[in-house]
Amino acid sequence: MSHYYSNQPTTPSKQFMIDIPFRGKTYQFVSDDGVFSKKQFDFGSKVMVEAIIDQLSGKVLDLGCGYGPVGVLIGLHRPVEVTMVDVNQRAVELAKANTLSHGVEAVVLVSDGLKNVEQMFDFILFNPPIRAGKAVIYRLFEEAYQHLTVGGKLVIVIRKKQGGDSAKKKLESMFATVETIERSGGYHVLVATKKPVTFDQPV
Repeated sequence: MSHYYSNQPTTPSKQFMIDIPFRGKTYQFVSDDGVFSKKQFDFGSKVMVEAIIDQLSGKVLDLGCGYGPVGVLIGLHRPVEVTMVDVNQRAVELAKANTLSHGVEAVVLVSDGLKNVEQMFDFILFNPPIRAGKAVIYRLFEEAYQHLTVGGKLVIVIRKKQGGDSAKKKLESMFATVETIERSGGYHVLVATKKPVTFDQPV
């Protein structure tokens, strides 16, 4: 069965336009069958972006970008370097089209997680693909950790009833701190800060 967490969706392509309201303006995006939340801006992703966007700086990765609303909105509202990746080739082509149509400069890549990514980031934003399963999600947590700068932050949005508590415990085992910065409609936005490098102090 084809789903959005597929490299090549088998669903026939049927592109269409959707409107995404954000901060008093409405933005048009091209979408398609076979991508995540194809008909509207996913509510969890919207909650995450609104909660964190004013804190973003430096180099930012939109992990699992879909057709690109998170990365594009960040690029429109913050002076940051944006990279966007998704395993879904159709989604990546849409994201490229949407960055161009909105005049956003971004690197947009096909990548299963961060396998095709070498750069380090100050922020990684991630709405986990729940249908892909816990093993995949936790692997992506690990890959994100490896691609964060010292003090860098992984920002995720997850529903409590879809593994939010266990995801938070996993992040707490990896990161220096994990903070819940927003709760809305059953979704929790978590910010996990990478442990700084420590050195033994001379006696």
